[in-house]
Amino acid sequence: MSHSRRTFLLGGLAGAGAGLLTGSAGAEPARPASLAFHGTHQAGVLAPPARQVAFVSFDVIAPDRAGLVALLRTITDRARFLSAGGSPAPEGIAGPPADSGVLGPRIPGGATVTVAVGASLFDHRYGLADRKPAHLKPMRVFANDSLDPAWCHGDLLLQISAVDNDSVLHALRDIMRATRGGMQVRWRIDGFISPPRPSGTPRNLMGFKDGTANPDVTNGSEMDRLVWAGAGEPGWAADGTYLVVRLIRMLVEFWDRVSLSEQENMFGRRKDTGAPLSGSVESDLPDYHADPVGSVIPLTSHIRRANPRTAETDASRILRRGYNYDRGVDGAGNLDMGLVFTCFQQDIGRQFEATQERLADEPLTDYIAPFGGGYFFVLPGVPGADVYFGQPLVG
Repeated sequence: MSHSRRTFLLGGLAGAGAGLLTGSAGAEPARPASLAFHGTHQAGVLAPPARQVAFVSFDVIAPDRAGLVALLRTITDRARFLSAGGSPAPEGIAGPPADSGVLGPRIPGGATVTVAVGASLFDHRYGLADRKPAHLKPMRVFANDSLDPAWCHGDLLLQISAVDNDSVLHALRDIMRATRGGMQVRWRIDGFISPPRPSGTPRNLMGFKDGTANPDVTNGSEMDRLVWAGAGEPGWAADGTYLVVRLIRMLVEFWDRVSLSEQENMFGRRKDTGAPLSGSVESDLPDYHADPVGSVIPLTSHIRRANPRTAETDASRILRRGYNYDRGVDGAGNLDMGLVFTCFQQDIGRQFEATQERLADEPLTDYIAPFGGGYFFVLPGVPGADVYFGQPLVG
């Protein structure tokens, strides 16, 4: 694509950049209506993703360490209640309603709140500088990125997920009501997962099945090697993991004018079935060995760069979760939709960043524009009723 055409395609956007679109998210069983809240790890990591989600980044404004502890206790209490459901406790005749009422008089439960912290929480404010996870840092700018600071980073990130969108909105309002004065929203984006059409892995808003090769979450040794915090981490971080969030706009009006063969060559997969170009069904492994020069699956294709399937790149695999987003239209009347890319891993540099570097200047960069997100550390789980999120860190 010429420079002039690329400039036209981006129009009024802030810029364009590479992002992970496919290559790691496999078809999984349906998510249960409710996940167990208590456990060694947070439930929102390994479980199949829910249909509806909100990612909300916060700046913590608690005045001191005691205020931070109180904030984390409150988030834990609300997350536990939202998971289990029940009737909100009344606040008295003269008080405001005990609940927003969005879900009716009794909360059905089923919302999952996953709590993560950003590098900025480990500054001078709360005396945590010497407790920062070993690989946690602000998200770097990659080739082709044009990140908007207003949509990046944060002290604390909540991933709120549920089957229904009103349950997600209810949970967000519940938590914000209870934590007023402790944190304030920095940025927020809502996402959704489309049902499989007709079967297999759900599709992204470019029309392609969104990945087929996640690590097996039931394989404990694989999770210990690729997902859960490893050697060199502070003791409190055991049972946590690193979360990368990337907000990637898709230039869908222009993508829809590209020929089918060109689209498939950019991804390396068939659009209808999700099969690699060297295969016939979605579950087929791409045969790179028999196609060393990229005659069938181009060397520049997304799946080939993201996961070359070599012994050297095996340790860079990630547990990927992708969500579609739709924010209506921008000021120029263009559709504002795309992908909330997320992934869990043991080491951001070894895994996400290594993969992202392989994707630099891939052909898809002409049709996508990463604009925000961040790096976060997902706190260990809450093993019992007397424990709160982050207690080993701040207690």
